[in-house]
Amino acid sequence: MSDFTSPLGPAAMRFLTLKRALGRGYAREEAILRALDGFLAAQRPGPADLTPATFAAWGQTLGRLSPGVRRAWFRIARNLCLYRRRIDPTCFVPDPALFPLPHRPLVPYIFTPAEIARLLQCADQLPPASRSPLRAAAYRLAVVLLYTTGLRRGELVRLTVADYDPGTQTLAIRASKFHKSRVVPLAADGVQEVERYLAARRRRPHPIAPTDPLVWSGPDRRPPRPYTGAGFAQGFRALCRTAGIRTPAGQPPRVHDTRHSCAVQALLRWYRAGADVHAKLPLLATYLGHVSIVSTAYYLHFLAPVRTLASERFAQRYGAVIAPVTDREGRP
Repeated sequence: MSDFTSPLGPAAMRFLTLKRALGRGYAREEAILRALDGFLAAQRPGPADLTPATFAAWGQTLGRLSPGVRRAWFRIARNLCLYRRRIDPTCFVPDPALFPLPHRPLVPYIFTPAEIARLLQCADQLPPASRSPLRAAAYRLAVVLLYTTGLRRGELVRLTVADYDPGTQTLAIRASKFHKSRVVPLAADGVQEVERYLAARRRRPHPIAPTDPLVWSGPDRRPPRPYTGAGFAQGFRALCRTAGIRTPAGQPPRVHDTRHSCAVQALLRWYRAGADVHAKLPLLATYLGHVSIVSTAYYLHFLAPVRTLASERFAQRYGAVIAPVTDREGRP
């Protein structure tokens, strides 16, 4: 990591070193801080420190960026300033109230089991292509793994054949977000799908190597080619269109919506089984690869089926101690 050149530089280098020691990549953050450092270093008559005036001037140079991206850049600069303030209580810290307004988060689409069944039917009907001879089998397996394990898109396309352990019936997810690895157990149906897919792969001209991608794009050549994240997402959206699955805005769902759907379906299963949902949440957090259940809560949407089951459980346990609300005449 080469030196920064503005007065902000030493703190920026210590900040990046600390974050990486905690297991974060921080490549994008470093690029943003270097852009800020370069702006400050270019000031005349000499390199300037970060002040309200220089921060505002830097922000004016970012007009090419969307408001959401500018807000993200400002937030990263602010995090550096907060770190810097630990040593220098007088240093400037930008006010987030002055940042561009955040975008409204995308509302995830929650797939129903019937819609997943339609996706699988459409995947089975995908014709082979010269560049993807096992496209139908690959997309079928991908939909099954995404929906039943809640994998992220990047985790799916990075899976190798060796990551599947037929003895323990698990998938090894290696160095994913925040450099966290985990082992994900598969349901019996998921194991059956993986075995069926690998059997089809073994019938191809080239033998399978442990380092080969599990979800194989093709064609038959060495080294084998995995799907790219963007390429798989494009195919997934096309599959949703064929299955007639669209969001309320009329768009096909995202790949990441399967992760939301996996979490919600787990919640519904626990309620229906009478399980202690709060005791189960740490297990779901570990399964999804989250640092804590705070991250998992983002995926647990309070949809109508969840509201109904939660209300029924509350009524069963505490309904007798709650007096009904009545008017003066005693009517409910």
